Amino acid sequence: MKRKTFAAIDLGSYELAMKIYEISIQKGMCEIDHIRHRLDLGTESYRSGKLTYEHMEELCRVLKDYRRIMDSYKVDDYCAYGTSAIRELDNTMIVLDRIEQRTGIRINVLSNSEQRFLDYKSIAAKGDVFETVISKGTAILDIGGGSIQISLFEKGSLTATQNLRLGVLRLRDRMNQIASGPGRMNQILEELIEGELSVFHKLYLKDIEIDNLILVDDYVSPVLSALKKNDRKKGFMTAEAIKNKLADLRMKSMAEIGRELMLSDENVPLFLISAFLIKGVLDHTGAKDIWAPGVTLCDGIAYDYAQENRILKQFHDFESDIVSCAKYTSKRYLGSRRRSEAVEAIALTVFDSTKKIHGMGKRERLLLRISALLYDCGKFMSLSSLGECSYQIIMSTEMIGLSHAEREIVANVVKFNHTEFIYYDEIVKGRGMSRDAYLVIAKLTAMLRLSGALDAKRNLKGVTVKAVLHEEELWLQVETSESLEFERALFAEKGEFFEEVFNLRPVLKQKRSI
Repeated sequence: MKRKTFAAIDLGSYELAMKIYEISIQKGMCEIDHIRHRLDLGTESYRSGKLTYEHMEELCRVLKDYRRIMDSYKVDDYCAYGTSAIRELDNTMIVLDRIEQRTGIRINVLSNSEQRFLDYKSIAAKGDVFETVISKGTAILDIGGGSIQISLFEKGSLTATQNLRLGVLRLRDRMNQIASGPGRMNQILEELIEGELSVFHKLYLKDIEIDNLILVDDYVSPVLSALKKNDRKKGFMTAEAIKNKLADLRMKSMAEIGRELMLSDENVPLFLISAFLIKGVLDHTGAKDIWAPGVTLCDGIAYDYAQENRILKQFHDFESDIVSCAKYTSKRYLGSRRRSEAVEAIALTVFDSTKKIHGMGKRERLLLRISALLYDCGKFMSLSSLGECSYQIIMSTEMIGLSHAEREIVANVVKFNHTEFIYYDEIVKGRGMSRDAYLVIAKLTAMLRLSGALDAKRNLKGVTVKAVLHEEELWLQVETSESLEFERALFAEKGEFFEEVFNLRPVLKQKRSI
């Protein structure tokens, strides 16, 4: 019987949080303790890129206490993550080393997409409720200290996700720098939010109908239970009810709001900024219902750990979300669906038939699939600089579920499909790329080049391509009555890099269809 006592630690922008869980196959994830300590790292980090001596001392003291608490629970394992406040420091590595040396706790830093993916996993862990909500047009609003993330779903599939630098701490800091009266401050805040959301609306919301808004935040979600009507399920309420309540709160003083919602004086301004953000997103999406599942990043960390260690089954197909997002991105940049799907099919055939040769796994197969789907997205910007433009588009497009490093692998694979391959010493210069990542890029590029060459004239729609390992050769067998003379010439050219990478000569064979 698998049962683990697990601790999840979140070094957030405004507080340090730790949750202790008991995770088992029989009972799932059971939270047994939740410890929080308010520490505003974000404002300092976003403004100066450094932490003061006092904040470092307090941070290490709290983490030492967390270590003692973990020992008292006899925790089997833990994961500790830093988010934007740690990520945006100028001296992140130095700070992390000092923390580990003084507390014994190793902190890993999440990229924005990794952080939002864990938040997303915490919602998906709700199972059937989540699947029911996203069966209709849905937006997830994930409010953090440094930024917000808006992710859009249509018919259960993730279509787009976008990060906006409208985090509550960042906005509070900007407001504090503006000398103005309370009434004017509200107007300025609305204008700042509206400026970003109006652009988002034009780019992403014109052709989509949103019914539901899922909210993940630290300030409004905890008090939603006090706002909901008796006939609504826990965490659910109508957009109209929320807007009416927010309008009512807007007429009250900070002290009155704090007393009514049982918020500390420090949290009231952050609550109001979150409320303005929620109202803005509701106005732009037209969502009718809102669901606040009450999850935190710690819940996502624990769920991810349980999945990785095969204690809990996966409730949602996250891989299909990544694929769906890649397809939407390709469509957005006028990529050829027929071409990308044909190249994808051939590339996956090559990958599956050469497993013993390349030594890669399921995750690399997904990266190859995404690379094929984004095969020609750069043509939206330039036909003469297709490779470089593809790289820039992919690196600028977040796909929840892919880490920054994985996105860079995909961007390089697509780039080198169209440009000359750059070897190790040059490609890692100034980028800090690992040897393993470089080798994955080389292998996937070789496969994508070969696959693109085989469908060079775009005449293999519906044609089956089989791959067979034969001694020192890889035979690609195509059954078609069409001439493949053009493909043979390009195949030989592109096959040189494939042979260099795998020491395996690709051979194109044709079976004439009747």
